[in-house]
Amino acid sequence: MQGYIIDIKAVKDDDLIVSILTEKHIYTTYRFYGARHSNINVGYKIDFELETNLKSSLPRLKDVIQLGFQWIFDNEKLYSWQRFIKLFYPHLKDVETLDSFYFELLNKLSHKMIKQNAKRAICKAYLKLLEHEGRLHSEFHCFLCEKEITSDISLVRSFMPVHASCTYSKAFDFEKIKELFEDKTLISFEDKEIDYLWKIILQGL
Repeated sequence: MQGYIIDIKAVKDDDLIVSILTEKHIYTTYRFYGARHSNINVGYKIDFELETNLKSSLPRLKDVIQLGFQWIFDNEKLYSWQRFIKLFYPHLKDVETLDSFYFELLNKLSHKMIKQNAKRAICKAYLKLLEHEGRLHSEFHCFLCEKEITSDISLVRSFMPVHASCTYSKAFDFEKIKELFEDKTLISFEDKEIDYLWKIILQGL
């Protein structure tokens, strides 16, 4: 079985509770501490097996093999990837069974990051996530004042469109945001604007 580690919690004696997003499920597992164990971390894609035990409600994580990315030694990409992956745990915290969209989203994103800038690739992936969940608000009515937006546009958490004057936040060119939502492209965005979008994503999925 393969999956992405979205959360790790340390428990007694250096044991770990590890949450793993797979194609159809999110598993919460127990990993016993041991010198022979390979290192694991949030964001790693792993191949693994689960062992059930009548004495515990959590299956034991065993036979873990890390499935590396081509960019694993690029610290900037790894850091951005791990910060994005961490957001999936609170977003899907109470979910056990899910469709394959999230697993495939991460598969495609990890491949695109080989050649693309990490933050740009993640922003595009996030747009697909919002669209999949029906949360991409492309009607351009301000979330705060509920009036139509034709210019002076900004974005808040979950890329909700607002008037920049309603939030005293960064104003974007309206056509850029329209292009972003409709075509899912960031080609017109400067790096500073990408950094701003990235900070919005870090507020939570």
